[in-house]
Amino acid sequence: MRKSRFTEEQIIAILREQEAGSTTAEVCRRHGISSAAFYKWKAKFGGLDVSDAKRLRALEDENAKLKKLLAEAMLDNAILKDVTSRKW
Repeated sequence: MRKSRFTEEQIIAILREQEAGSTTAEVCRRHGISSAAFYKWKAKFGGLDVSDAKRLRALEDENAKLKKLLAEAMLDNAILKDVTSRKW
């Protein structure tokens, strides 16, 4: 997945700028983003503080690691079942 050129702090600042009274089109033009990206950010980060966004990122990273560990364990389990089911 492509990494965003904006950090969570910058995204939240952009969202706050629009909430302060600027139009969405003006904010998007000023920062060089599409309106689709803006609304996607608003759905994900709307109403969050910077500390909440950092905690969300940490939870997402931890979740990815746990999913990887689970996939590896399931693969090991499948291999062991395959080996034990064969007749010698």
